Amino acid sequence: MNDLPMFPAVITDMVGSMAIIVLSVLSLRYSFILTRRQPENLLWGFLFYFCVALTAFSISRAMGHIVKQMLLMSGYPAVWRKISPFSGGFNTLLIIAVSSVTIFYHKGVEAFRIIQRETRKLKQANIHLENAADEMIRMNLHLEEMVDERTRELSKSEKKFRHLFTNSKDMVYICDMEQNLIDINPAGLEMLGYDKDTPRKLNLRDFFHNAAEIDSYMDTLNEQGFVKDLEVEFRRADDSILYVLLTTTAIRDEEGKVVGCEGIAKDLTNLKAMMMQLVNSEKMASVGQMAAGIAHEINTPLGIILGYAQLMMDDFDAEEENHQNLEVIERQTKACRKIVADLLKFSRMSEGAKENININEALTDILAVVEHNLNLNHIVVQRDFVENMPPVVGDVEKIRQVFVNLINNATHAMEQQEGGTLFVKTRYDRRNREVVATIRDTGSGMNEEVKKRLFEPFFTTKTVGKGTGLGLSVSYGIIKDHGGRITVESPVYDAKAGTLVPGTAMHVHLPQALENDTISDVTEFG
Repeated sequence: MNDLPMFPAVITDMVGSMAIIVLSVLSLRYSFILTRRQPENLLWGFLFYFCVALTAFSISRAMGHIVKQMLLMSGYPAVWRKISPFSGGFNTLLIIAVSSVTIFYHKGVEAFRIIQRETRKLKQANIHLENAADEMIRMNLHLEEMVDERTRELSKSEKKFRHLFTNSKDMVYICDMEQNLIDINPAGLEMLGYDKDTPRKLNLRDFFHNAAEIDSYMDTLNEQGFVKDLEVEFRRADDSILYVLLTTTAIRDEEGKVVGCEGIAKDLTNLKAMMMQLVNSEKMASVGQMAAGIAHEINTPLGIILGYAQLMMDDFDAEEENHQNLEVIERQTKACRKIVADLLKFSRMSEGAKENININEALTDILAVVEHNLNLNHIVVQRDFVENMPPVVGDVEKIRQVFVNLINNATHAMEQQEGGTLFVKTRYDRRNREVVATIRDTGSGMNEEVKKRLFEPFFTTKTVGKGTGLGLSVSYGIIKDHGGRITVESPVYDAKAGTLVPGTAMHVHLPQALENDTISDVTEFG
């Protein structure tokens, strides 16, 4: 073993030691360059100090090996034995330093990663701040333009909804929690009977006709947050009744507490009147059928009674009591037959010939017959006929009977006042293509209950013996058979005085003849 040459091992040891020195110095240089390029990078700083310790250890270790080989080759092994402990101790210190740096490497890396994450967050925050700053700068530069554009949009939206609010034909309102009206559109004021100059210190509660309805309305609004299609009665400024369909939605604050409401009220008064008229029409039809059956059943025995009474009258002298009693029977039987005939007319069982009728001429003929009696009762007739009225199609005798009944009723209405004025007026309603004739008196008028029952058979306000209660029922049936209608107005609105006056106006509406659809020379009124 001692015969083997040591020269290759010595050369390898010395070359390796020199290589270690070169490589460690290069590592140190490279780490130094990295730290200069990225001074804030903690990893590169740690790596630089690690390379310093490693380079120092490499130089110490390599130099020890080189010095050892040179001393041994020079024949000074005793010198090496003296300095080798110092070289070994110094190398040990350096390897401990390298080990210490290596042990704390992962702690440094972890800290570095934490710092990197925070750095990225800070960068993102800086980016957001920069973007926000750019946006603020842009907004500041265009703030006035943006405000003008937004103002125009809001103005346009406000005009659109204000137009809807103002021009709606239904009542649109906004209330606070106490139901005080904050705002209400013109149609709502008109529905309630107030003008546009009325102070807005109004409360919705005051318009409910029934106290129970306002309680139900408020309970539903508080529980459900809305009220849908609630049919109630409102009291107008003149104490008249207004039927409305109410829909309301609660207004809530940010906490969800009800602070007010907004709603719409639709006027159902005309619809109610139409429904009532429809009910009355159905009732009249039923009563008419019944009246026709009763009239036919009674007509036959009445004819027999009248015939026998007239035959028996021939057996007695006119001065005898029996003859006078038979005359009473004959007279009362004829009165009964007239009532039966009226019942038959009411039931519209008899049909007459229909022709073109000029309403002005028909009324003129009737007034020529009855005006003398009217003057005796101190009743003045005022005519207001529109010229060139289009004709209507119907039975002229039945139409005359209608106007005679209406004039007689108007006369009776003014008897208690010992006179008055009878207004007879005609006009053409171009919109509905109707001829309208109005018979108006200046009597005391009638209440709502009388108006509801006005066209019922046998209903009359006259004293016993003055009427049978069939006149208006028969008139109603005749006009309906002609495709028209009769409307009642009491009290009457006087256009000249601009107010309501006592009395009753009966308006007879009849459709114009079809062959006269084109009307060019007719004066229109009302």
